[in-house]
Amino acid sequence: MKFIGRIKQLEQIKKEMLSDEMRMSLIYGRRRVGKSALVKQAIKESGIKSFYYECKQVTEESNARGICEVISEVQNLPKLGFTSIEELLNYVFTLAKEENIVFVLDEYPYLRANVKGLDSILQSLVDQYREVSKLKLIILGSYVDIMKSLLEHSNPLFGRVDLVIDLKQMDYYESAMFYPDLSYEDKVRIYSVFGGIPYFNRLIDDKKSVKENIIDLIASPGARLENEVSMYLSAEISKIVNANEVFEALAGGFSRYRDILSQSHVSSGPTLVDVLEKLIKMEVVEKKAPINDESNKKKMGYYICDNLSLFYFRYIFKYSSQLMIMEPDIFYDKYISRDLEENYVPRKFEEICRQYLIRQNRMGNIDPVIEKIGKFYYDDPKTHTNGEFDVVSLDENGYIFYEVKFRKRKISREVIDEEIQQVKNTGFNCYKYVFFSRSGFTAKETDEVKHIELDQLYK
Repeated sequence: MKFIGRIKQLEQIKKEMLSDEMRMSLIYGRRRVGKSALVKQAIKESGIKSFYYECKQVTEESNARGICEVISEVQNLPKLGFTSIEELLNYVFTLAKEENIVFVLDEYPYLRANVKGLDSILQSLVDQYREVSKLKLIILGSYVDIMKSLLEHSNPLFGRVDLVIDLKQMDYYESAMFYPDLSYEDKVRIYSVFGGIPYFNRLIDDKKSVKENIIDLIASPGARLENEVSMYLSAEISKIVNANEVFEALAGGFSRYRDILSQSHVSSGPTLVDVLEKLIKMEVVEKKAPINDESNKKKMGYYICDNLSLFYFRYIFKYSSQLMIMEPDIFYDKYISRDLEENYVPRKFEEICRQYLIRQNRMGNIDPVIEKIGKFYYDDPKTHTNGEFDVVSLDENGYIFYEVKFRKRKISREVIDEEIQQVKNTGFNCYKYVFFSRSGFTAKETDEVKHIELDQLYK
């Protein structure tokens, strides 16, 4: 299977592997984000001998036996008899005195939970062999909290890790590489539903329609990803009822803390805070503040940033009873089709356009460079109301306003003038206005107004 994307991270890991010195790497991120595939690809491209072991929720002795089997197979040796992880690790560090060896402990938190003082054991071995071993120790983990704790000052491994990668979801551009034969519009739709998780994107069949992919993978009883979201949450959160309540409120469009509290039926404020903090650490929810008032807690909002989770709670969880007794085609047409096209995807298209701007900014294609991008809070003095503009950037020259349209018809000069006037009526001063359009434009660009068409996002 072809490896897609992750070019920067792949080069970082290969550089560590090809070093003549002992190196320790720590790679973490949520389940299904592609940590294991990334490391395996780096091993493949580097060509270095490797011991790859996926830790299990079993005893120390059982894990030791599993690692022994891996080493024996790679080294073409009789079965090793280690039962102690400390002794086994010492053996691996010693082996690497003579040659470069990559040793991967995948899902390290499982092993850590069953080996007392494992962090201290590793710290001692790293210090002991730092100058004489060529071992490339790579620790992977999906429990982000635990993995981050390894980097804290109080942890024995503090200062011993040479490379840290917090592996995030792919953006819309890399995700689209998994389904190259889809139209640009359908790439937007598919990303809006399945996001940037490689495992999900490998399941997309770009010979099928968006509707067929959604039905096959999540919107039908027994679908491949039907229980993916609930299983992921259950593995991380003990009281899943509270998480479900919060997700329902967020999926319903409530983003302010007080609104989530009143809509979610969570028992108390402290409980809601705990749930939100957990979901943020799991990287399925994010907290955003307007770029012009970042310290104002009252203007902060909480949003589901994991696309599949948002889709699941907006359509599947909400209408789960109907899903079980209806034909998938009928369910899709009744509960998903129209709202997906008119509301859900257009909102997600805004996020895609933000990602495009960030991508271009990092590539050095935007001058002057964007320093901030996000929502902008305004007070309208004429109507005595307030609100937010969803996409605004700030650079050394001032603010740029972006309007994002995922509509079938082209954007006309009248629409552009009307949008600009609405912005000016709020007293918000911009030096440029940029319009993103799914279907193109009938108007021409000016020095003040710029156009970006859908195909430009994928070039």
